Amino acid sequence: MAGAGAGALGLAPHSGWAAAVVLGGTRSAPAVLARERLELADERLAGARAPYHAMEPLPLARAAEARRRYEASARALADRSLRALFARSAPVRAAGILDSSGRSGADLAAILASHALIHTADGQHFRAALAAALEGLAVPVTRVPQRELAARAARALGRDEADLSERVAALGRGLGAPWGADQKAAALLAWLLLE
Repeated sequence: MAGAGAGALGLAPHSGWAAAVVLGGTRSAPAVLARERLELADERLAGARAPYHAMEPLPLARAAEARRRYEASARALADRSLRALFARSAPVRAAGILDSSGRSGADLAAILASHALIHTADGQHFRAALAAALEGLAVPVTRVPQRELAARAARALGRDEADLSERVAALGRGLGAPWGADQKAAALLAWLLLE
């Protein structure tokens, strides 16, 4: 949990980028301190937005080499993006990453043999880069499945889901675009991590 005066970060990752929202204040009075899009894929690295799709046709040994390059690149971009975000906002004492409901844990050969697992692995690739970068920055990370976020936040914050939805929408008023589903989910996750 975030300490007094510290911010909390919520991240909603996608293929090649993540919506990031830093909230400050308290659980009873949260405020948006920063809202950004973090780029996690180097456009100079072919296939970086969907690395497992790019690895699919490769022989396994070449795919393993490519995965190491993609992982190093995504981790470096995540680290650079998070450092820059933290320099522009309040100190961040807790971070949350929205997780997907896809299964993970398969080895590379099994992933590349299944189109469904390739999609899951592409998403987990960017979540793992963000988690590793946050760990390197000594920021504790909580991962919450997207489908559980609203109910979990409602229980923890003592509000019903409809009220939370309205309050999160209100947090973005006056900020301008974007304040869509990704930013709202990231904000709700950050709110959950505030004390």
